[in-house]
Amino acid sequence: MPTVPSWTERLPGRSRLGSGLRAAQDVGPLLRFRASGLRGRARRSATGAFALIGLLTVAAGWAPAYLPGADGSESPFPVESTDLLLLLPSTFLGVLVIAIISAMASGGGRELLPRDQGVAYPVSPTTDHLGALLMAPLNIAWLLQSWLLLGVTAFVVGPERLYAAQLPALLWLVTATALAQAVAWGAEWVRRGAHGLWLLRGLTGLAVVTMAVLVVTERLTTVLDSIPTLQIVLGVLHGAEGHWLLWLRAVGVLVVLLVGAVVAGAYLAGAAARRPARDELRVETSAHRPRPNPASDLLAMVRVDRAGVWRSVPLRRGMAVLALLPGLVALAGGLEWSMLNLLPGLVASGGALLFGVNAWCLDGRGALWRASLPVSAHQVFWARVVVLVEVLLLSAALTLVLGVLRAGRPTTSEVVALVCCTLVVSLQVVSAALRWSVRRPFAVDLRSARATPAPPLVMVGYSSRLALSTTLTAMVFIVTSSVDQWRWSVLLAIPFLLFSAYRLVRVSESWSRPEVRARVAVTVAS
Repeated sequence: MPTVPSWTERLPGRSRLGSGLRAAQDVGPLLRFRASGLRGRARRSATGAFALIGLLTVAAGWAPAYLPGADGSESPFPVESTDLLLLLPSTFLGVLVIAIISAMASGGGRELLPRDQGVAYPVSPTTDHLGALLMAPLNIAWLLQSWLLLGVTAFVVGPERLYAAQLPALLWLVTATALAQAVAWGAEWVRRGAHGLWLLRGLTGLAVVTMAVLVVTERLTTVLDSIPTLQIVLGVLHGAEGHWLLWLRAVGVLVVLLVGAVVAGAYLAGAAARRPARDELRVETSAHRPRPNPASDLLAMVRVDRAGVWRSVPLRRGMAVLALLPGLVALAGGLEWSMLNLLPGLVASGGALLFGVNAWCLDGRGALWRASLPVSAHQVFWARVVVLVEVLLLSAALTLVLGVLRAGRPTTSEVVALVCCTLVVSLQVVSAALRWSVRRPFAVDLRSARATPAPPLVMVGYSSRLALSTTLTAMVFIVTSSVDQWRWSVLLAIPFLLFSAYRLVRVSESWSRPEVRARVAVTVAS
């Protein structure tokens, strides 16, 4: 039986260009294969979501140019366009840094085809790489930073020749995504090598120490003044002013950089695919010494769920990024105590998006075994609640520890408001995530370092709703932190906590019905 049609490596007699074109052609059928799973209402919802994302992107890149104060005109706002112009190179750099961290934490990017499904299909590493690039925009973090970049650019240059100014910004978004993907594949190649994990940890620690030194010695501003993204900002300004030769040169450099990043990413993806995934294999083949029996069934369920979280490679990486990245940003920026209230909601939302919005997918094929255990359904549910709450609170606590180092001496109202906000947003996120987990489960293999608990478009909806609700809640406690009486924060936190507890009780009652548990177990185990 010939096996040539299922061979993904470069065949004898075929050039690298021909193999790359073949891999690019394979992306289309895989996208159609994935889209074929959406039917009826799901397909209409996906179409509407794409249309909404497109409209919001156009609005973000166009509407700010017509606001009062755009392009240096008199502004009624406290922030002027000239101030944003000075920050624009750092904003461009921030897009690249966040994209690199996000891609590295997920082991190279998003999967066009899940690992288990891809076993039966000849999907080459190049096809996987190109598919991950196409799916990168289906991420709320990517969308928010893209809308922010386009909006700031439009506000700085104004409406005249806006199309020419936005083209370099759009090219940079795509180029930064491709560069981040290439760096992430390179990091994955290093991680899978001999002693690669410790080498990567050493490089990460060195980067953190370097950043800390720059912040402490107050040299960060000097370094940011000489970053290469300044040339991209000049290309944006050349387009707005009609200096076409300089604008074309900037656009040409970005195009060349984009092509080089895509090719380098494809090569590094192939190199990483030839090495074994040491992190995942170590988890799946490791042996754990048995511990004494727990004192109750609830503690036994908590122990199993806790092990499912901390022994998962993508969850460990994601938690580390969520706990450290916002805290380091707050440390570098020197956020005040009142503004620290925004961090717990950000961390809680990100933690829930790692697995909480589809919490039962942690069981995987073991869901059928879990469903057969002689344990009360309520105990199974509340064990999952306890584990999710402790994961979110631990991540938020690590973030706040870093954030308060440069926040100064707080007042009692600021401390109480921050504690209340952390508790409120954590329970708020948990109640929403468990409700979605019971109502709309998905079959996901979280053993893969690049797995997500739900399809990309569903994740965009979940993340936007969580971000909106937690941000609004944080704004309430920002106000109470400025009040002299700390009791206001406690009084406002009580109804929030009671409402979240009420929603959890309602979800628990739904979970207690056998037909609901059977539907969830069969779905996540399929």
